[in-house]
Amino acid sequence: MAVIPVAGSERFVQSGAPLDPEARFGDLKLHRVDSTDVDALTYEVVRHRLVAITDDMGDAIKRMSGSVVVTDCNDFGAGIMDETGETVQVGLYNMQLGSALDMAVRWTLEHRAENPGIAPGDQFLLNDPWIGGGLHQNDVTVLAPLFYDGQLFCWTGAVAHQVDLGGVSPGSWSVEGHDVFWEALPIPPVKIVEGGTLRSDMEDMYLRRSRVPRLVGLDLRAKIGANNVAQDRLTALIDKYGPDTVKAVMKKMMGDAEAQLRTKLRALPDGTWSAVAHQDGARAGDRDIHKIVVAMSKQDDTLTFDFTGTDPQVDGIINCTLAGLRGGILPILLTMLCPDISWSPGGIYRCVEIVSEPGTINNCTFPAGIGKASVNSAWSTQNAVSETVAQMLSTHAELSRSAMSVCCGTWDLTLLAGVDQRGGGFATMLCDAMSGGLGAKVDGDGVDTGGENCIPMGRIADIEINEFSFPMLYLWRREEVDSGGPGRWRGGVGASSCFIPYDSPTRSVHLVVSANGKAVPQAPGISGGYPAATQWDVLVRDTTVRDQLANGRIPQTIDDLSGRADTLPPHLETDLAEADVYFTHWQGGGGIGDPLHREPERVAADVRDGKVSAIAALDVYGVVLTDGAPDLAATAAHRDRLRYERAGLTPPEGAHQ
Repeated sequence: MAVIPVAGSERFVQSGAPLDPEARFGDLKLHRVDSTDVDALTYEVVRHRLVAITDDMGDAIKRMSGSVVVTDCNDFGAGIMDETGETVQVGLYNMQLGSALDMAVRWTLEHRAENPGIAPGDQFLLNDPWIGGGLHQNDVTVLAPLFYDGQLFCWTGAVAHQVDLGGVSPGSWSVEGHDVFWEALPIPPVKIVEGGTLRSDMEDMYLRRSRVPRLVGLDLRAKIGANNVAQDRLTALIDKYGPDTVKAVMKKMMGDAEAQLRTKLRALPDGTWSAVAHQDGARAGDRDIHKIVVAMSKQDDTLTFDFTGTDPQVDGIINCTLAGLRGGILPILLTMLCPDISWSPGGIYRCVEIVSEPGTINNCTFPAGIGKASVNSAWSTQNAVSETVAQMLSTHAELSRSAMSVCCGTWDLTLLAGVDQRGGGFATMLCDAMSGGLGAKVDGDGVDTGGENCIPMGRIADIEINEFSFPMLYLWRREEVDSGGPGRWRGGVGASSCFIPYDSPTRSVHLVVSANGKAVPQAPGISGGYPAATQWDVLVRDTTVRDQLANGRIPQTIDDLSGRADTLPPHLETDLAEADVYFTHWQGGGGIGDPLHREPERVAADVRDGKVSAIAALDVYGVVLTDGAPDLAATAAHRDRLRYERAGLTPPEGAHQ
């Protein structure tokens, strides 16, 4: 991609490094403490209260939002940062969104302290991924500084995916885009609330380009409200224990997280583990494969992620900024390395070094297209990091129990827009793919349709909620056979949805498809395990579905639909007419270990449960079934033959006959 220099764009480059603890920002007085000496009881009480406050923020967002993406699918994040932006605590929602809140606070301190100023009752809105606070423009953050006794004590932040903020295509997913100018506007921090009052000029500017301004405006108030809830709770906590004690607990939380992670890292052998993640298609019409390369080194108590060799940023929508790169690292560290450690990213980041060249697809420079950053280059970064961390953990008898192969390797984006059944305009991202298959573990199968490892509390909306909210009718939503990666331990299976437009006054809806992983599997296995199945989307035109439904018959397969079936490329924008059907099949998780080592009884059970087909049982697992039960002697002979064939050899005559 030919990068066009833009005057002043260097102002928006963010390093991600902590600020100088002695830095000064205009006339702001920052509350600081030197000691973290707190008695054990007080520490635990205050620490748990800080964790509870992030939960309170999540509850507030969900209760005030009107977006199914937030209320039913939990695609949002919340966090508490100290006075200079180090993240003390993040909630259990979308951890990618919480990975760059520190970057956003630091930039705001450096560039807004003098003009327009940071004062009590202020809140700042931003969605610029080069600054932080989100991975693409649809991730909108609201930051709120908390003052106590005239000093800036800490920050709270709420961030959520917004369903449409403008751009060429509905939902702001401009699949034919070449650069950021096709997409929603990146907004650096602006003072959206001043002295406790919502600024109508800033709100009007923010909502003007959205196709669903009322919904986005409601989400804005939900995030402002979440910050208000957090600040009320924090102020009460400070009133009770004193500012120095609460700040000491915050600093100790981050210090303890750092110390505990360093202790765990020292228990692991030094070494380097590598992985490559691929993405097919940077935009509509692109048939190239784009790669992210990582070499993770563990030396003593430090992890270094070196992305040297990653492809240059591309002409398309899949690039991500440094915020997205960090968003691909933090969720894996939290879930695999820190399940028993306080989720205080400010401390965890101290154990991590990142080597990355600006101008690459996961550390792009302005004005690269980043509309799909969160679920493309950030997601692929996460896949590669997941593979390396799992390999490292597999070297330790006890810590290996936290390792997983790569979970659902790509996000299956299905976006609908148009006129709903009540005559109003709508745009929404369907979050059915939130029920991806989780990767296999070293001692068990991955969870079937278990979710996404970067969103521990991710959910899918009930079918009835989607049908009530949007003009659509499901034919099915179900788990899909053979979608999990084969292995000694099988990856969790993915699923599919199939639906038609229904009850829109226009008799059609607009469809945006953006789902990679169709040419190259993106949920690889480890230690001999196989990858999960690839993404598969099918658009069937001119079906007989409505006649079948009128006659009391519900189609069960794509073949039942009649009509013209087209397998879709990674990116497409089109319309669905009344007689059209859309089928989308998202991914499962990768396997662990050689599938020929899986117990035949487990394979037989998988076939009975619809997780594995009889063909895959024979050809991949090497299990011979007779009336649904494994024939152990025939299975042993067949597996021996498969092993010879793998090696390119002819089985000895009479071997295991």
